[in-house]
Amino acid sequence: MTDNLEEPEKGADFGPHRLSVAPMMDWTDRHCRYFHRQMTRRAMLYTEMVTAPAVIHGPRARLLDFSAEEHPVALQLGGSDPRELARAVRAARDWGYDEVNLNCGCPSDRVQSGAFGAVLMKSPDLVAECLRAMQAETDAPVTLKCRIGVDDDTPEEVLPRFIERQARAGLRHVVIHARKAWLKGLSPRENREIPPLDHGLVLAMKARFPELTICLNGGVTRLAQARELLAAGIDGVMIGRAAYHDPAATLIGADGLWDGEAAPDAVPDPAAGPVEVVRRMLPYVEAHLAAGGRLHQVTRHMLGLFHGRPGARGWRQVLSTEGCREGADTATLLRALSVVTEAAAAA
Repeated sequence: MTDNLEEPEKGADFGPHRLSVAPMMDWTDRHCRYFHRQMTRRAMLYTEMVTAPAVIHGPRARLLDFSAEEHPVALQLGGSDPRELARAVRAARDWGYDEVNLNCGCPSDRVQSGAFGAVLMKSPDLVAECLRAMQAETDAPVTLKCRIGVDDDTPEEVLPRFIERQARAGLRHVVIHARKAWLKGLSPRENREIPPLDHGLVLAMKARFPELTICLNGGVTRLAQARELLAAGIDGVMIGRAAYHDPAATLIGADGLWDGEAAPDAVPDPAAGPVEVVRRMLPYVEAHLAAGGRLHQVTRHMLGLFHGRPGARGWRQVLSTEGCREGADTATLLRALSVVTEAAAAA
C-alpha cells in the first residue's frame, strides 16, 4: 500500500513518457525514487525489477510499498510464466502503480537462468502470452522494455517483427534499449557499454509504428540529448545511470521537456537547485529514521547530487563515512551540506 504522505494532484497531466528514469537493480528503490521526485514532478519513475515469484510468495509490503508523492511510478516485473505474471499483477493492484512493465532487456546470467529478461526476445509468442495475461489483471497500461536484439540477431530484421508481434497482443508502449544484448561472453556492465548504440534504429521503429508510444533508452546522459531525440520524433527518453550518478544535471529542469515549461513546483533555479533538494529531503529522512530506518539507506542515493560542483568530494566523504554510523541523522546530512555551501562560497 502507498504511504499517505501527500496525494498527487488529481487529474495531473503527466503526458506521454517524455522522460523517465530507468529501472536499475539495487538503485531505484523507494528512497531513490523519492529523491528523484524532488527534482522532477513529471518524469516517470520505475521500480527495480521485481520477479513475479517474489511478488507472489515474498514480503509484498517491502517489495511494493512506495510513497504517494512518487507518482507517476511504474512497477517493472521479471518473469516468463504468463500465469505467474498474471498473479503478480493481480497481487500488486492495490498498490496503485501507474504502469506495469515487463522486462525483456536484462542480460544477466541470473535472469537468464530464470528464462526471462533479454532472452525472452527469442520467444516472441511467449512474450505476447505474458502481455495478454498481465493486461487481463489490471487497468493500468502494461508496457515492455527490450533490446534491439540479442546475440547474432540482425536488429533491423528482428526488432520490427518482435514489436509487431507484441502490438498484435495489445502492446501500445515499448521502451527500447538501443543496444544488442550478448547473452554469453559479456557481463551486465559490459552489455551496457560495449554493444554499439543504434539510436537511428529506434527512431526508425517510431516511424514504422506511429500508433505506438516508443521510448528510447541507452547512451543519454544530458537533457540536451533528450531534447534532440524528442525533436527527432521519439515519444520519450529513458535515462539510466546518468540520472543516478549526476541527478542534478539530468533531472533538475527536466519538467521543461513538457511543452517547454517547468511544472509549478519544480526546482526553479538549476544553479541553486541541489541545495534546495537536500532541504526538501529532510522531512522524509526524519520520518524514515523515526520508523527505525538508517540514514545511509536514503543518502547512498544522494552521493552524486553535487557532481562536478565545489565541495562534491567532501559531500560524498561525509555521507559515505559518517552517514553509515549508528545514530547518524539529519544533522549528519546538514553537516555534509555545509561542506558544499562553504566550498561554493570560497570558490
